[in-house]
Order: sequence, then structure tokens, then C-alpha cells
Amino acid sequence: MKKEIWFGLAILAAVVIGVFVLMPAPSQMTNGHLGLLMLALIVVAIMLGFPTAFTLMGMGMMFAWFAFRSRAPDLAVQQTLDLMVQRAYSVMSNDVLISIPLFVFMGYLVERANLIEKLFKSLHLAMSRIPGSLAVATVVTCAVFATATGIVGAVVTLMGLLALPAMLKAGYHVRLAAGAITAGGCLGILIPPSVLLIVYGATAGVSVVKLYAGAFFPGVMLATLYVGYLVIVAKLKPNLAPPLSEEDQKVILPKFAENISSTFGSNVVRGLVAAIKGNLDPEAPRRMLAKQLFIALLPALFFTAAMGWTYRLVTTPPPAVSADVVEMGTGFAGEEAAPEEDGGLAEPEEEGGLAEPEEEGGLQEPPADGLKEPAAAGEKQPEPVAAPAATAAPAATANAEAAAEPTERVPAPMGYWITFGIGIAALGIFYAIFTFARLEIFKMLLGSFFPLAMLILAVLGTIVFGLATPTEAAAMGSMGGLLLAAAYGRLNIGVVRESVFLTAKTSAMVCWLFVGSSIFSAAFALLGGQEIINQWVLSLDMTPTQFMILAQIIIFLLGWPLEWTEIIVIFMPIFIPLLPHFNIDPLFFGLLVALNLQTAFLSPPVAMAAFYLKGVSPPHVTLNQIFLGMLPFMAIQVVALVMLYVFPGIGLWLPEVLYK
Repeated sequence: MKKEIWFGLAILAAVVIGVFVLMPAPSQMTNGHLGLLMLALIVVAIMLGFPTAFTLMGMGMMFAWFAFRSRAPDLAVQQTLDLMVQRAYSVMSNDVLISIPLFVFMGYLVERANLIEKLFKSLHLAMSRIPGSLAVATVVTCAVFATATGIVGAVVTLMGLLALPAMLKAGYHVRLAAGAITAGGCLGILIPPSVLLIVYGATAGVSVVKLYAGAFFPGVMLATLYVGYLVIVAKLKPNLAPPLSEEDQKVILPKFAENISSTFGSNVVRGLVAAIKGNLDPEAPRRMLAKQLFIALLPALFFTAAMGWTYRLVTTPPPAVSADVVEMGTGFAGEEAAPEEDGGLAEPEEEGGLAEPEEEGGLQEPPADGLKEPAAAGEKQPEPVAAPAATAAPAATANAEAAAEPTERVPAPMGYWITFGIGIAALGIFYAIFTFARLEIFKMLLGSFFPLAMLILAVLGTIVFGLATPTEAAAMGSMGGLLLAAAYGRLNIGVVRESVFLTAKTSAMVCWLFVGSSIFSAAFALLGGQEIINQWVLSLDMTPTQFMILAQIIIFLLGWPLEWTEIIVIFMPIFIPLLPHFNIDPLFFGLLVALNLQTAFLSPPVAMAAFYLKGVSPPHVTLNQIFLGMLPFMAIQVVALVMLYVFPGIGLWLPEVLYK
């Protein structure tokens, strides 16, 4: 604690010296310089431990009063109070923020469903032959659980209780074990459904749906880099991550599986089919054996269903559109789709929805000359005059007949058959080595990994493919969390009450941060601080690459003393207005920021992941060891950041494909 105090005082002294050195003479000072002073004081106050939200509100109101007083002294107090109320109301009326408490509630429910212990055990048994299997299973478990919860503190704490004792017992080095837990637990900052992406989207005016789609592959890339590093270290230095003993790799088989293995061999499909035919074991009835065979064949059944659905999708010809429909402008062809909004979530436009039919071609009164008295006998009837719409009747009839006729399917593309062949080969290899021990591990995964995977796919899939807004998907995820907790016997009044309380606490913190940052940003703009920064940056005459590098370096350095919430709500409103000048996509900038802010939880002295882990670690595990263990993973984050910048398609490919 003393080190943190001295560090804060040193930063305060540096800021004061910098203010006195860089500030102009009092006669030359403007309101813009007061804005820069406010920014410096905010950072120092937060580092000294003052509450972020109320510090932002307090200083924002004080400096806004200075700004208004310089223009109209008599109205300064009233205008300051009006600004506070308007900013608070604008934040609370933001529909995007509704998804935050729902996602947080889902995370707390999944955390209390007690899935992480079963997930970690099944994954480390499934990966027992990989070098550093315990550390690899830790990162994978953290990635899956972080995707389901997005709560860094909960993931790091639970994995510290489960994985750290297991790795220390297996002879893992303390630094490697601590680094794997803290780095894996922080993946929830980047991987959707991430609260950081929601906060950035609301701050920068970027679509949260596109942010979720863009952050998926960078998150997978970062987790893969972590796993690759752990495997290489375990392979090169086995003393840091020893392989599991035979006893730890052993899977206890049920009695019927041991009997079938000794009689028909260890292959699951062959042994179960032979046992069902022979019915040799009275303790293993055919119904139970058939159930085990069905579980074993689930991968093949899933592959068959997926490929069948894909074949039907890729061989269905596109619907033919008649020229009449195109001319009428119904939107099926020849008409561009309505442009998406740049940021946030909007109500669907009325065009294309349910509307009253237009008069032309709709239901109308018959014309006056349409109904006439019948002609007298012998009187020559006049030739009937065809109505103008009658000329379109044969074409409409032909179109209807053509639509009714079955259309032939188009041939499947070569990529489908290549995927089909690779899948068949993979299934063949899988079932050739599918033993009863692997069947038990597969059943453990069915009970731990696949429920979480289905919840994640249901939430993220509906968001990414446009079936639901993030708020609707978050509500569905909260219901899924309730069902998971009930399915595992963990749903009770105490769990729901605690989850609701923690959700309200977290949501209130985020919303007050938004209110404070909104007031601060308004005061900063009123004083002219944003204009001074813009002029200074533009005077440097930087290229877009140079500006991007400078911005990411600043964010990286800010991640050492500050948390990601403070960086997003304070500094993003400063960077965002500069992006159009450098022709930088705010979506891509947000992905870089999200990947960069992984350092906020892994960099001392405010590395919250280290403090979470220290709170549940054995006494001999020191805070310095945890900090040293996190440093290699910080270097990996820098490598991932460079890769994303050099190859932007990692983050932009999926949004471009889904939202052309």
C-alpha cells in the first residue's frame, strides 16, 4: 500500500511540474488551458483513489461553471445545473445501456451454476497429452467461461481456487501458473458479450452488433497465442510445466465399459454394437447400451444434420423476380437496402413493414360504367373495352404458374464437397481412436462444456446474424442462465437475490460513470480543451499510421495506472473526433482499443487480476511473482495488437461479410 501511495504522489508531482512548465503565462491562458488542467487533475485524483464517477461529475460541474461564468456570470449556476440534468437524462435514455445489466445478470447466474469445476476437469483430461495440459486447459476454460460471463473478477477468482492448486501440485512454476490464470481470465474484456464493447459503442456511436462480430476473431486469436506460448514453454522447459502423471490421466470406467473393453476391444462403436447384438452382460441391458451408442454417435449425427442443412442452403436457386415487381419498387430487386445507422440500435423503419395497401392496385370501388343494365333483346352489344389492368393478367398468371412449378436445385459448389470430404475423414479418424475412456470424457464435456456453448451460440448467434438486438439477446441469455442454474440444482432464492444485488451494483457503477463522463466531456468541450488538442494533433502533420501508433501507445501507457472504464469514458471522447480527419474507421479503432485494454488488468500497479488471484492464492504465492508471471502475456498482447493492425481483416472480415 505504501508503494501505491508513493507512486501516486510521484505522479502528482510530475503532473504539477508539467502543468507549470507547459502552461503559458497567466496573461496568455485561455479556457482551453483550464480544460487541460481539468484533465490532468482528473487523472491524478483517480490515481489517488477518489471515486471515478463522482470525481468526473464534481470536477465537470465545477469547470463547467467556470466556462459559463466567463460568458454570462448571472446564468452560470442555472446553466450548470441544466447541463447536469440534460446529460444525466441523455445517458439514461440510451437504449444500448439496457443490455449491460442483463448480460451482467446472466454472468452471475452462470458463475453460480457451478459449471466451471466440471468444465476444467473435463478439459484437462481431454488435453492430457498436450504439453502443459493443465495450463492450456486453464486458458481454454477461462476463455469459455469469460465468454459466458464477461466478469473478469469472477473468472480469475474461481480459476484461482480450482486451477492454481492443481498446477502447483503438479509441479508447475508459480509464475507460469499465475500468468495463465490472470491472462485467461482477462479474455472476457475482449470476447463478446463484453461490457467494454457496449460502453465503447455507446461512447463512440458505433454499432454494438458490428463490434461483437469484429471482436470475435481477435479474441480467438489472442487465446490461441496464449495456448501456443504455453505449449512451447512446456515443450522447451518441462521443469516449468511437467506432464501429468499416469494416475492423473486415468479415467475411471463404469463396470459395463470394462467388461465390453475386455471382451470386444476398447473401440466404442464396435464394442457397443457387438454387446447389443450379443446381450452378454445382464447388468447392462440393451436399452442402456443403445443410449450409450446414441451418445457416441452424436458427433456424426450433428455433422450429418449440419451438412444436410448446408446442402439445402447452397443448392437452393435464388428466387426469380418478375419485371413487374421490380418496376413497382417493392424492394426485391433494383433497390438498395436502407442504410444502417452508424452507431447504436435504432427502431426498424416503417418502410417495408405492415402498412395500409396503396390505392393503386388495391381494393377500390368499381368504376361507374362497370355495372350496366343488360342490353335489350336483339340489340347489338358493344365490344367490351378491356381494362388497363387486364393486360397484366396473363403475365401475372404465367408468373404464378412458374412460381408453382418445382425448380431444379443448382449444383453444390466445390467448397462444400471439400468440406464434406474433410469432415468425413475427420469423423473416420475420430471414431477409429474413440475409446471408452474418451467416451467418459465426452460425456463430461456434454455436461459442462456444451450447455455453456449452446448458451453462448444462442446469445451471440442471434446478435451477429441480426435475429435480435443485443438487449433482446441479453434478455434471452439471462433466461438461459436461470435455466442452467435450475438444471444443475443451483437455483434458489439466495442465488437469485445475490445475483440481482451484484448486478444492480455493477450496473449502477457503469451508469454513474457514463453520467460523470458525459458531464466531464461537456465541460471539456465548453472550455475549448478538445479544440486545443485537435489543433495540436493536426499541427504535427502526422499520417494515419503515425496517429494510430501514437494513440495506441497513449492508451497502452494509460492502462498501467487506470482501469479500462476510466480510459473509455474519459479519453475516447478526445480521440473519436480526430478519427474522421485521418480517415480511420471507428469500428477498427475500437477493436484495437479493446485488444489494447487487456493490459489494464495485467499491468501494475492497478492490475486488478493480480489482486483477485492473490486473494485466493496460498500464502507462499507473492504479488511480485504474479506480476512477473503476467509480463510474458502482456508481450503476447502487444504481438496480437500488431497482428491486428497489420492484418485488419482479422477483425473486419466478419462484419463486412455479415453487414455489407
